[in-house]
Amino acid sequence: MSTAASPFPYRLVATDLDGTLLRDDHSVSQRTRDALAAATAAGAAHIVVTGRAVPWTRPILDDLGYRGLAVCGQGAQVYDAGEHRLLTSVTLDRQLAGVALAKIEAETGPLHLAASRDGLDGEVLVGPGYEVVGGLPATPFTDASDLWTAPLNKLYIQHPSLTSDELADVAARTAGGFVTVTMAGEGIVELLPLGLSKATGLSLAARRLGVKAAGTIAFGDMPNDVPMFGWAAHGVAMANAHPELRAVADEVTSSNEEDGIALVLERLLG
Repeated sequence: MSTAASPFPYRLVATDLDGTLLRDDHSVSQRTRDALAAATAAGAAHIVVTGRAVPWTRPILDDLGYRGLAVCGQGAQVYDAGEHRLLTSVTLDRQLAGVALAKIEAETGPLHLAASRDGLDGEVLVGPGYEVVGGLPATPFTDASDLWTAPLNKLYIQHPSLTSDELADVAARTAGGFVTVTMAGEGIVELLPLGLSKATGLSLAARRLGVKAAGTIAFGDMPNDVPMFGWAAHGVAMANAHPELRAVADEVTSSNEEDGIALVLERLLG
């Protein structure tokens, strides 16, 4: 007797981009594209949830032919990729951010800084010594006062000798009452509006789609994905994931280079 394939158990598939959906060359494999297409054909929505702000996310979504909602900027922005429209945007209190920076630097010494400006075309401003991971487009600045002249979604900080884990720990300890501190990858420590996370942005987007946390499966690889895993019903860490995320994951799949997302979706699709 043949048995019918069981229906896909989730209504929302939330995927991080870098280190998760994207391979190391920033492409998405055909197998992963096919698995996501099959999940959406089975009634699930796919939503990208990334630390990248909209300007750094849009080219990837356009290449994928992605037309849905995306959560960008670590939860700060909900973006309609089909309409190229920003639906919601949360900005950093610049006065609090200045206090936070001063508190961190009192402990660590001078930091290298970058900042993501708000908006659909918001530039990423990069100061002396700051190294942009992945060679993404950025605008150099030399005068630190330039950072504060327009609304920001977040600040990026780097230190000449501390690792990203060490810097994130110091920043959270010294400035956690003023900003949210998250680590999105080696070289990517961010100061965000207090209380903001991928979970807050994802919950907003899910509400627009009429989907609840109980119907969501999430994929990620870094500590900034921890709140998203806490919100979703099922969290899947990539094999290449940071130990902090693996510790809270419901399961670990193959790496971003080995179609980790596709493997899980294919299994769930039967």
